[in-house]
Amino acid sequence: MIVEKAREWLKKAETDLKVASILIREGIYDYSLFHSQQAVEKYLKAFLTYHNKPFGKTHNIPLLLSLCAEIDQRFEDLLKLDFSILFPLGVTIRYPIGREITEDEAKEAME
Repeated sequence: MIVEKAREWLKKAETDLKVASILIREGIYDYSLFHSQQAVEKYLKAFLTYHNKPFGKTHNIPLLLSLCAEIDQRFEDLLKLDFSILFPLGVTIRYPIGREITEDEAKEAME
């Protein structure tokens, strides 16, 4: 059951990543960034689900990374990176924020 649930998270993450790529090609950068954020979030939740680690309802990527680091120390290196393009911007971009997302920002989020 746990493995199947983790696979479901992975499948959703893969779909988000594909959608982000398509949206960049179409010049829809804000929603590309959003789907990149969603992909990262879901990949982390897949890992946590696989390891039966509760994470609650959150979009907070640094928090999810911290939980992952409790299981596997290799995640600690990722905590040193700047994820501000993905969180909180990747979540808030669904709403008017007073500026446009650039192609470079959308590509950075995908990376």
